Amino acid sequence: MGKVNEEDILWDLAKNCIAKLGFVDCVVYLVDHKNNLLVQKAAYGPKNPKDRKLYNPVEINIGDGITGYVALSGQAEIINDTSKDVRYIEDDALRLSEICVPIVYEDTIYGVIDCEHPQANFFTAHHLKMLSAIASICAIKIKSVRDNLALMAEKDRLLEIKEEMLELKLKTLNSQLNPHFVFNALNSIQYYITTEKKKLALEYLSTFSKLVRFYLNQLEQDTVSLKEEIEMLNAFLKLQKLRYDDSFDYDISISKGEGQVEEAIVPSLVIQTFFENLIEDAMGNQQKSQYFMISFVVSEASVTMEVQHKSQNMGASMENYTNYRENILQWQDQIDLLNTLKEYSITHTTDQNNPNCKNIILQFPNLTLPGY
Repeated sequence: MGKVNEEDILWDLAKNCIAKLGFVDCVVYLVDHKNNLLVQKAAYGPKNPKDRKLYNPVEINIGDGITGYVALSGQAEIINDTSKDVRYIEDDALRLSEICVPIVYEDTIYGVIDCEHPQANFFTAHHLKMLSAIASICAIKIKSVRDNLALMAEKDRLLEIKEEMLELKLKTLNSQLNPHFVFNALNSIQYYITTEKKKLALEYLSTFSKLVRFYLNQLEQDTVSLKEEIEMLNAFLKLQKLRYDDSFDYDISISKGEGQVEEAIVPSLVIQTFFENLIEDAMGNQQKSQYFMISFVVSEASVTMEVQHKSQNMGASMENYTNYRENILQWQDQIDLLNTLKEYSITHTTDQNNPNCKNIILQFPNLTLPGY
């Protein structure tokens, strides 16, 4: 019974194993758990006129008839005279002897082997022992086939999600290194060079190159140390501030709760992508007196980032909030994929009780915890 799919296993059982026992009739059922049915899948004898065809295949409700009862109880039965058993359901012909053995492994019932004979008292304890052994082997084979199929399906699912994640990372890189950001940053650096402010030019050029290297390195990484992420966030905001002619200010603070900042690990590119969207939204709406107060709180289980975004005319920007939502959807897609693939349970909330201040809270798992 070295078969690679369920159909081969069941037909091999019926045509080879059962046939060699000298039985005249056998039907193999599989359990349809979704519809609570037993479905005829293979046979030997009158139900199998030729090849792998079934004559008038039937379905039986779990619990109905002798076969359905065995599928429900998981216990094999020998019926010496079916004419005296009210559960008996006649299929293609009346037969007086019946033996039913569940195809079961580790409390999971996959199906039933049902054999009948026209003579009363035909089946013996020896028949039951042999059929039970065959059924056990069959159950193990079916479980192996289903486990392999489930494993392949899970691998395909994970591969698809990983491909989506990589595609999203590439989109993220393209967004963060968009031509406007790159060229404006380089133009600003060029301005410092042409105005003989070489120290500032070198400082910003070094910051820009570190940021680009960081983005490229993170394409192959799923996580990043919080310490490095904050360092790169500072570099990103520094360049954005240069790009937008000091149109905003920011401060970054870190509070140690129960965890250590040096050891904290967070998902990569999430914070950077969030701020790319946030800055572009604020600058695109020409908000005045921009200020971002960014704070991180680290605990053993999580890292919480709170952003207080203050502006004199933030109320006006809310008219274009739809555009911001459309932009942030890509970031939200990334969050949804991470939560699905890694079960990170990243959360994101936004409140605006004050018309000139928006409060945003992001919470990540601290990936230094066991299990991540």
